[in-house]
Amino acid sequence: MSEHRRKPPQPQGGGRAAARRGQSGSSSGRRAAPRGATESPSDSYGSGSYGSGGEERPYGGRADARRAGQRSGGSRRRAAEPAGRGARRGGPGGPSGPGRGRAAASSKNRFIDYPRAGKYGWQRWMPSWKLVSGLCLAFFGGLVAIAGIGYAMVGIPSENTAAKSENNVYYWEDGSQMVATGAGANRQNVTIDKIPKAMQWAVISAENKSFYSDSGVDPMGIARALANMARGGDTQGGSTITQQYVKNTYLSQEQTVSRKFKEMFISIKVGTKLTKDEILQGYLNTSYYGRDAYGIQAAAQTYYGVDAEKLTPSQCAFLAALLKGPTYYDPVDNTSYDPSATKAKNTERSKYRWGWILEQMHDDKHLTDAEYQTATKKYPMPQGLKATKGMTGQISYLVDTAKKYVLAHSDISRTEFDKGGYQIRTTFEKDKVDALAKAVKKIESEKIDPEKRELDKHVQFGAASVKPKDGAIVALYGGAGYENDHFNNNADTSGVPVGSTWKPFVLAAAMEYGTYKDPDVGVSPLSKYNGNDHLKVRNNDGTYVLKKDNSVFYQENESDYPWGYISLRKAMEQSINTPFVQLGMDVGMSKVRDVAKASGILDQSFEALNPSFALGTSTPSAIRMADAYSTFAASGKHADPYSVTEVKKDGQQLPGFDKPKVKLAMPENVANNVTDTLENVIENGTGQNAKALGRAAAGKTGTTDSNKSAWFVGYTQQLSTSIAMFREDPKNSKLLSMNGTAGEDSIHGGDIPTSIWTEYMKAALKGDNDPGFPDAEKIGEVQDEDGAPSPTPSVTATPTPSVTATPTPTPSPTLTAPSPSATETCFGFQCEDTGGTDTGGTDGGTSSTPTATETTGNTRGNGNGGIFGGSSG
Repeated sequence: MSEHRRKPPQPQGGGRAAARRGQSGSSSGRRAAPRGATESPSDSYGSGSYGSGGEERPYGGRADARRAGQRSGGSRRRAAEPAGRGARRGGPGGPSGPGRGRAAASSKNRFIDYPRAGKYGWQRWMPSWKLVSGLCLAFFGGLVAIAGIGYAMVGIPSENTAAKSENNVYYWEDGSQMVATGAGANRQNVTIDKIPKAMQWAVISAENKSFYSDSGVDPMGIARALANMARGGDTQGGSTITQQYVKNTYLSQEQTVSRKFKEMFISIKVGTKLTKDEILQGYLNTSYYGRDAYGIQAAAQTYYGVDAEKLTPSQCAFLAALLKGPTYYDPVDNTSYDPSATKAKNTERSKYRWGWILEQMHDDKHLTDAEYQTATKKYPMPQGLKATKGMTGQISYLVDTAKKYVLAHSDISRTEFDKGGYQIRTTFEKDKVDALAKAVKKIESEKIDPEKRELDKHVQFGAASVKPKDGAIVALYGGAGYENDHFNNNADTSGVPVGSTWKPFVLAAAMEYGTYKDPDVGVSPLSKYNGNDHLKVRNNDGTYVLKKDNSVFYQENESDYPWGYISLRKAMEQSINTPFVQLGMDVGMSKVRDVAKASGILDQSFEALNPSFALGTSTPSAIRMADAYSTFAASGKHADPYSVTEVKKDGQQLPGFDKPKVKLAMPENVANNVTDTLENVIENGTGQNAKALGRAAAGKTGTTDSNKSAWFVGYTQQLSTSIAMFREDPKNSKLLSMNGTAGEDSIHGGDIPTSIWTEYMKAALKGDNDPGFPDAEKIGEVQDEDGAPSPTPSVTATPTPSVTATPTPTPSPTLTAPSPSATETCFGFQCEDTGGTDTGGTDGGTSSTPTATETTGNTRGNGNGGIFGGSSG
C-alpha cells in the first residue's frame, strides 16, 4: 500500500469521537499534512512556497483541523491566480519565467514586429520608433530608386523630330483621296540667333519669368495640376517653358497623372542636359501659333510675311499672345470652333494681352522707355488668312466640316490633330459637291453682277444636302473659296435668320400637340386663321401682346392684301405671317421649339420665344436646316447630320465614328401631312420655280425683315437640300439688305435660292427614280381661330359646294402663282376653297420682335448653329 494512502496516526487525546469530529471538519487538512510530512517528490505541486514541505503535526482537535484546512485553501487560491499576476510575482509568466522567453522568441522570428509582442492594450498597436524609421527609409529609398529608373529611361526630345509632322489625308465617300493637308510643309526650325531678343523676352515675361534661374520643373504647379485632376477640374497650368517644350515635342496633349510624371522626369533631364538657350530655341520652334503655323519662323511668315529675325518688338508681343490659345487671340472669326471666338472678341482679347506683354517686358527691363513707347503706339494687325496648298474651292470647306466633326466626336485636341498622321473618310460625294458648286455659280453669274450694281456686292451663298433616314452630308457649299479670301464656312455657320422656312415646325407642333383650347386634339391644316395684315396678337388669356413700351404689338404681312380667314394650308402656300404667329401663340412657342429641336435644330440656334419666333428669327446653319427637313422626308424619322465615317491613326481605327442612330422625332402622319402641305407650296405657292425639277418634291421659301436673307429648303425622299442667300458687310460681319440686289425690288426665297436648289437637284438626282411621298391621312380636327365665320357645309362626292368668293386683288409684280377661278381645290384628302386669285403672298418676311430682344438681321456668326456647335452633332 502506498505511503500517501496510509491511515493517519490516531491523536493522543480526545478519544475516538474527537477523531471523528476532526475528520468531518477538515478531511482535506488531514490529507495535506501527510503529504508535507512524507517529503516525497510526489507530494509536491510545484515550485515556490508550495514545495517547502513541513514538519508533521498530528491533529490535536477542532482548532488544529481548522488551521490545517485554512492552509490547504490558501494553497488552492494561489494556484488559481492568472499568469499575468504570477508574472508580476516572478511566477511562470513573469519576467524571469518561461512565458517571457516564448514571447521574445516569437518577436525575434517576425520580420516586422507588428502588432508588438509582449505588449498589451493600446501599446500592442503602437509601432515602435524602429519600425517607423525603417518604413520611412524604405519609402524614400523606393522613391529615389523609381526616380532614378525614370530619369534613366526617358530621352531628350528633339525639335527636328517634331518638325517631321505628317499630313492628314481626307477621302471622298467612295474611298478615293480628296486632299492631303497639314502642317508638315509649314514648319522650319531656326537657331536662337535668328530669333529676336524681343521674342525671347516676350515669352519669358509672359509665361516663365524665372526661366533662366529655375530647374525647369515647377513642383507646386504640378501638385496643383494633380489636385485639379483629382477634383475633376481644369488640368492645365503649372508648366514652365521647359515643360511646355517637352510637351510640344515628346508627349501627347492628354492630361493624365502618368503624363504629368513623365513630363517631370523628361523636364529634369532636359534641364540638366540642355542649355537654357537650347531649351528656349526648341520651345519657340515647336509651339503652335494657329493658322497651321508651327514654330516661330512659320508664324512670322503666316502673320506678317517676314522672316522671324525681322519681327519688331510689337509683332513679337502679338505672337507671344497667340501661345495662350490662337483660337481666342487671333483677331479673325473662329466661331466655327467656339461661338465665343468672334472676330470682335478675339481682337479685344488679343489687344489686351499684347499690351500686357509689352508692359511686362518693360517692367522686367527688357524694353527701354523709348522702345516701349514705340511698340505700344499701334496694334500690329496681322495680314489676312491665306489658302494653303490644295485648300481651294469647296475642298477647304469640306475639310473644315470634317475636321470639326472629328474633334467633336473624339478626345483628339486641335493641336494634336494638326500634327497630322490621320486618315479621314468622309460622307461627301464628289459628283454632288461639284453639282452644287456648279449650280450656285450658274445662277449667281446669271443674276448677280457686282461690277454693274453696287447692291450686288458682298452677296454670299451657303448650302447643304443631306440624306433622309441617314443624316449623311453628301454635299455642301461654303462660299467662294479660301483662295478668294472667303474663310467662313457658310454651310456650317449661324447668324442668318431662316425666315418663313420655320413655319412648317409651327404647323407640325399644332398637328401633334393641338392648341391650349383642346390640347388632346391635333389641329387640321384646314383650320382657318385670320390672314389680314396688321393684326393684334392674342395671348392665351385673351389679352393682347404688348411691346416693351406697353403699346399693342401688331403683326405685319409682306403685303396689305385682305386675305380674311384662310386655311393654314393656304397660309403656308402663300407664306402669310399673321395666321402662323397666332397659331404659334395658341399652340405654345415652347412646343414649336420642341418640335424643331427633335428634328435636329440645336438649342443655341433658338431665339426668344416671342410671337416672331414663329416666323424664323432663329439662326440654324444650312446643314441643320437640310437635316431638319429630312425628318419630314423620312416620315418623322431623324438622324443627326454627320460628315465622317472612319478615322485611322497608325493603321488603327479610332472609336467614336459610328453612324448616328435613327429616332422617331414626330408621329409619321404629322410628318406626312407637313409634306403634303409643302408639296402644295411648290405646286401652287411661293416655291413654283421648283416645279422645273420634274418630280415629286416638297419645300418652303423664306425671307426675313429688311430682305437681309432668303432661303429655300426642299426635299425628295432621296435628298434634303437647303439654300441660303444673304449680303454681309465685310467690315463687321453684319447682314445687309438685299433690296435692289439682282436688279429686283427685293429678293425672296422663291427666286434665286429656289433656282439654285432646282438646278442642283436635277443633277444630283439624275438617273434616280421618282418614288413620290407616302400618302397623308386625315389628321386632327378643324379648329378655327376665334372670330372665324361658321364653316360652309361639308363637301360630298356629288354636289358642288357653294363658295363665297374672295375679292380679286391687283396682281403683284412678284407673283408667281397662277390665278385660278374661285373653285374648290383638293389635294389628297384635303379640300379647300381657293377663293379666287391668290396674290400678296411671297415669302411673308419676319416682323420686328415685340420685346427688347430683337434679333432679325443681327451679326452673322455670333451664334453657333453648325453641326458641332458645342454639342453632339
